[in-house]
Amino acid sequence: MNTTRARKDEHIRINLEEDVGFESLHTGFSDYRFIHTALPELDLDAVQTRIAFLGKPLAWPLVIASMTGGSPEAGRINRHLALAAQAAGVGLALGSIRAALEAPDCAWTFQVRHIAPDILLLANLGAVQLNYGHGVAACRRAVELVEADGLILHLNPLQEALQPEGQTHFAGLLAKIEQVCRALAVPVVVKEVGWGLSAQVARQLIEAGVSALDVSGAGGTSWSQVELYRSRDPVGRETAAAFRAWGIPTVEALLQVRAALPDVPLLVGGGVRDGVDVAKALALGGDVASPAGVLLADAVTSAEAVQARLALWERQLQIAMFVAGAGDITALKRLSLYKPCQVSETWQV
Repeated sequence: MNTTRARKDEHIRINLEEDVGFESLHTGFSDYRFIHTALPELDLDAVQTRIAFLGKPLAWPLVIASMTGGSPEAGRINRHLALAAQAAGVGLALGSIRAALEAPDCAWTFQVRHIAPDILLLANLGAVQLNYGHGVAACRRAVELVEADGLILHLNPLQEALQPEGQTHFAGLLAKIEQVCRALAVPVVVKEVGWGLSAQVARQLIEAGVSALDVSGAGGTSWSQVELYRSRDPVGRETAAAFRAWGIPTVEALLQVRAALPDVPLLVGGGVRDGVDVAKALALGGDVASPAGVLLADAVTSAEAVQARLALWERQLQIAMFVAGAGDITALKRLSLYKPCQVSETWQV
């Protein structure tokens, strides 16, 4: 069996069956609250959530983050996600297409455009693959293969360092990312896989020509935990265990990057768990939320299960906006959140 395919199926199983959360870190969303508005001067039904992101309309600010692809089970999951995204009017980022580049017979597991013709669809490849023979031509092929509107290059140095088959040649990668940005006709997005982007790295990427960033901070899925459960070697497991509290929490990464780059489009992944988290992610500086792991069990079940979850989140987002006094996404992004342990000037009369 193709080793990349086998690894993808193993990742799915572990994420569904094991505790892959962080030990002591949390996203930071629970540290912040909206000021409840008892007199919103709004009708709930009039709350508007539509936006445009990377040139495509979204019914509300969410792009399902990259999960999987490359095996029959992964193909079934991607089909469920695509059908749900089309119905909900949100975007979808596919899992790493490396498997299809290595074994073209599994390309179908990523090809969902025919069932989701209207969505923002993003192809995805590990950025480190640029140092392992998959250059500009492979990136262009990835976009063409799935008829994508853009390409995600994901950064996962810690995960690669913990994998027995990991690829850890990250030297010189920034220049190659810049080459891809210059060569492709579609936007290039760079994301971390769950340990967060720092302001310094974010600046480097934008200077290289990247169009948007996914801060994907710590607090959701810990891929060091996933690799711990994959390892058959006691030393490998002990090595991975030391990193369960590693990373920049999602909200901290978001605040850092937004302060450094006020105008850059930002996706917010890493532990977004409901519609209120979506609202907080936007009010704290993000442009769209980008959840993954929390949707996996639904995606394994059916498209209808994913669609029901998304409908619930959209309703939660609308209600959060309503009781915070925000009639649209622009107004939501202007709101100030507070920490309960702090005295906010907004409380003063």
